[in-house]
Amino acid sequence: MAFELTDYEAYDFANRRHIGPSPEEMADMLQVLGFESLDALIDATVPPAIRQEKALDWGPAMTERDALFHMKQVAGKNKMLTSLIGQGYYGTTTPAPILRNILENPAWYTAYTPYQPEISQGRLEALLNFQTMVSDLTGLDIANASLLDESTAAAEAMTMAKRSSKSKATSFFVDENCHPQNIAVIQTRAEPLDIDVIVGNPEDVDPESVFGAIFQYPGTYGHVRDFTQTIAALHEHKALAIVAADPLSLVLLKSPGEMGADIAVGSTQRFGVPMGYGGPHAAYMASKDAYKRAMPGRIIGVSIDSRGNQAYRLALQTREQHIRREKANSNVCTAQALLAVIASMYAVYHGPDGLKAIAQSVHRKTSRLAKGLESLGFDVQPEVFFDTITVEVGPLQGVVMNAAVEHGINLRKIGSTRVGISLDEQTRPETIEAVWAAFGGDMKDDSEANREYRLPQHALRDSEYLTHPIFHLNRAEAEITRYMRRLADRDLALDRAMIPLGSCTMKLNAAVEMIPVTWPEFGNMHPFVPQDQAAGYLEMIADLNDKLCQITGYDAISQQPNSGAQGEYAGLLTIRNYHIARGEGLRNVCLIPTSAHGTNPASAQMAGWKVVPVKADEKGNIDLADFREKAELHSEALAACMITYPSTHGVFEETVQEVCRITHDHGGQVYIDGANMNAMVGLSRPGDIGGDVSHLNLHKTFCIPHGGGGPGMGPIGVKAHLAQYLPGHPEYESAVGPVSAAPFGSPSILPVSWAYVLLMGGAGLTQATRVAILNANYIAARLKDDYGILYTSDNGRVAHECILDTRPLAESAHVSVDDIAKRLIDSGFHAPTMSWPVAGTLMVEPTESEPKAELDRFVDAMLSIRQEARDIEEGRSDAENNPLKNAPHTLADLVGEWDRPYSRQQACYPAGSFGVDKYLAPVNRVDNAYGDRNLVCTCPPMEAYEEAEG
Repeated sequence: MAFELTDYEAYDFANRRHIGPSPEEMADMLQVLGFESLDALIDATVPPAIRQEKALDWGPAMTERDALFHMKQVAGKNKMLTSLIGQGYYGTTTPAPILRNILENPAWYTAYTPYQPEISQGRLEALLNFQTMVSDLTGLDIANASLLDESTAAAEAMTMAKRSSKSKATSFFVDENCHPQNIAVIQTRAEPLDIDVIVGNPEDVDPESVFGAIFQYPGTYGHVRDFTQTIAALHEHKALAIVAADPLSLVLLKSPGEMGADIAVGSTQRFGVPMGYGGPHAAYMASKDAYKRAMPGRIIGVSIDSRGNQAYRLALQTREQHIRREKANSNVCTAQALLAVIASMYAVYHGPDGLKAIAQSVHRKTSRLAKGLESLGFDVQPEVFFDTITVEVGPLQGVVMNAAVEHGINLRKIGSTRVGISLDEQTRPETIEAVWAAFGGDMKDDSEANREYRLPQHALRDSEYLTHPIFHLNRAEAEITRYMRRLADRDLALDRAMIPLGSCTMKLNAAVEMIPVTWPEFGNMHPFVPQDQAAGYLEMIADLNDKLCQITGYDAISQQPNSGAQGEYAGLLTIRNYHIARGEGLRNVCLIPTSAHGTNPASAQMAGWKVVPVKADEKGNIDLADFREKAELHSEALAACMITYPSTHGVFEETVQEVCRITHDHGGQVYIDGANMNAMVGLSRPGDIGGDVSHLNLHKTFCIPHGGGGPGMGPIGVKAHLAQYLPGHPEYESAVGPVSAAPFGSPSILPVSWAYVLLMGGAGLTQATRVAILNANYIAARLKDDYGILYTSDNGRVAHECILDTRPLAESAHVSVDDIAKRLIDSGFHAPTMSWPVAGTLMVEPTESEPKAELDRFVDAMLSIRQEARDIEEGRSDAENNPLKNAPHTLADLVGEWDRPYSRQQACYPAGSFGVDKYLAPVNRVDNAYGDRNLVCTCPPMEAYEEAEG
């Protein structure tokens, strides 16, 4: 039998990897829309005035084999030395079961932020474990579910203290022993807010003159100090005390809570998360109970479901900054959920005894190292330390540092005469011997004979920690593996179904793009190594930046912001610094449409600006007359406008260039939010239509996974006149301050986006955008008669997302947008974005990744929901006891007692649901109000689990 050979090189692997619909399916979808070709649809959707003239082109798309080979060659240019630099970053070992079952598992890394708690019970439990771990180790009442990094957590703690302190002072004290990047980020945050930062010796703090103070514990040079008396003095003058603490040290040392600290912050990086040249890592924040409502970020709480069973959910949801807008206490949006899960599992895996053994081992190794250096005649400080020592070497600093490199070791340069050394769980006897050799000693590490401690009894911890049974699981690998699997099975992530979240772009994170993330060449690098050791990283970043500049029309990129919201903040600071440099520092007004992302006004507030809202017209577009009037009114003070394009309403607004012109005419700069770049890549460039700055959500448009609410990357692109004002870093001696702890934010996840642009090529990226627009218009066309599309262009088209108007159902059938969202769970879907940007509506974004079958399954589910609402309207269903009001339904509903006026079949197997691979939510609808009234944010006792099982 004859057959036709397939040309392997010509086969369109890129499109079949990232682009869901087949060519035949696209043709069918276009027929529904009434277009003969995809080109015709795009021409009818994207205004000609904003179309880019030149196609994206950086050579042909790579095959998977070629891309991995190329990336491996570049990664190999990184020199892999053992870094004992410390300064908040340490070698750590990710337990293999956690590496395989969480970090490399799409059930964990493709999940979304747990706003829908019923389908997020697994990751919510893991994050609750994280909060419990942090609360126990810090000795404080409540912890959040992670922040971006230690430095930004320290800055958040400062502003939290400002809000919460009853002191009238306007100054903030920073311990000179804080890590340099912590000091620098605090100073960056403080300056626009008119907070005076005093850096000095903790013994010299004047409690009366400050509203708060932060202390590093242990200090960056190794000191272990008891701050109890200093904190008491601060409290006498109504100031708050913050301790930035290394969590591993806290299993041995007196906790911040025992010293009287009000707030504790830190990084959980050394709990199993590779250094990754700076990130991503989960920071933590904990506080006394009195300050819980001032705490930024997300907090996981315990509530009950509609049948009274225990259920987890996001607590105190009003703290979410997109709701509070310019009244927000922070613009924190993305956390580091996936990394917090890994850190929490590290604690579950090792338990309190295992963590203590690791901490004791690290300290003993440091003591042996110090003793050996002292025997060589060197002055080793401090006398009391945990894992870090500072050695006075005088004019030999360069000799010692170079000798260490020759032995494969990086040490820390401190000033011109000292060397810093920090040990960790990966330090081996050979490492210690190599350090001694760098200092001129020829000694062997006799570990068993030398078990000296350098921590006095009064510094040691005597309180219990990690007492909850979850941290005392059977240590068998089978037990921990099954625990992680059970949690994953409770969740609905992108590996199970489409997550059609408008504005969030939940697209495929291709497996091949994830592979390099765990390569040691990317994972095991300290962020402060000499630049010649990071040649591979720097080449990757430069190439990715070049391609992003081509995509956006900007001239320079900063990869430092490690979330989209932080990208907004960094972009506004860049504009602010530009105005100051030109002698126009009084410009402080930011025009923001009422439809903008909530993080926009919060970011403007953090930049020290006044937010002036701009109305939307009846079509949902920016009201151009109102915009022009307010730009003229505030002309002398206008700093910037912040717009989203395409609009948050899912439309390519025709007036965008006029908005940009008006802003520039009045001396302002244009910030274009890059959240919707998935509708622009290859078709239109924000830098061409008038933008001066944009942030890019690499965790949206460029395939970095959401990870259950982070990691994220929000690099900013700027035009040439702003390039010199991009964020700097103390490691690079820049005059501009940093916004993140590491110079390049979270670079170990940049290989995902780099692989994506290499594998797709310019043509593939453009096709992805075109198909994203096709998929959104297809859904809109199929649902418009039953729901109505709230906003479209003049010719009835939407961009890459559409807003379904579900508000009429609330009037006709008392069916809320919540009811629809929960009923979609029964069909095996995550709900679209609810009640934003318009209350009572659903914003749907299918992305280009979804094949037609999945789009149709979603449409079928939505049409079935509309029919169930119609049954209520027409009296065939009880208005209160119906599938919509009782959704979601669980396995217990399927097999337990049943007294409802509709069948179990209808309840649990509605249209769109799979018969064999049926997803069943582990809990019924969660009672948020109960949870807020009865706030519990640490692991409940095991009896509660037993009650729930019963």
